[in-house]
Amino acid sequence: MYFREQFKKLGGQILAEQSYSEGDSDFHAQLTQLKAVNPEAIYVPGYYTGVGTIARQARELGIKAPFLGGDGWDSPKLWEIGGEALNGSYFANHYSVDDPNPAMRKFVGDYRARYKAVPDALAALGYDAAQILADAMRRAGSTAGDKVRDALASTKDFPGVTGRIITPCDPEPFALPVILSAAKDLLSSNRSGRCFVASLLRMTGGCRSSG
Repeated sequence: MYFREQFKKLGGQILAEQSYSEGDSDFHAQLTQLKAVNPEAIYVPGYYTGVGTIARQARELGIKAPFLGGDGWDSPKLWEIGGEALNGSYFANHYSVDDPNPAMRKFVGDYRARYKAVPDALAALGYDAAQILADAMRRAGSTAGDKVRDALASTKDFPGVTGRIITPCDPEPFALPVILSAAKDLLSSNRSGRCFVASLLRMTGGCRSSG
């Protein structure tokens, strides 16, 4: 819902929406419907397991529009599944493994040394969560629940590896996202100055999962 509302608010137009269920492997019917409206981009807020297959089948149907997505795309397996079909696509994520920030470089280096793998966004978020909790305990001078809670609520500009994090009372702690691309030419030929998007939404347990 958030993507739909904000996209329209910013002047975008959603031309069509299609859905699929978790575990589906054939998306030709939905993609054929989306192809008919000739979108400038296709937003797929699903997980990498389906996104890679969707991208390949879209290219088989002659769809050239780039794909847009979120942190569910974050996995090396995305590129193993989707390959060249993902070129020119973007997804928003919590961090970039290539971030030159010294704290990020140290985190990535330490993680690789210990686990022999590149950390994904969940690893970075988990690390930040543990660091924020430890920082709150230090500031509280206690592990008592109410004192730690108050210290967490007063967290401001915490230098996490995913960015500077604040906790503005009721909302969840947040940091600005980063945008990752598979190529450099996404939307470089946006003809109208507006973006016309078709949406392919994943259905889970009968409920629509949308951005």
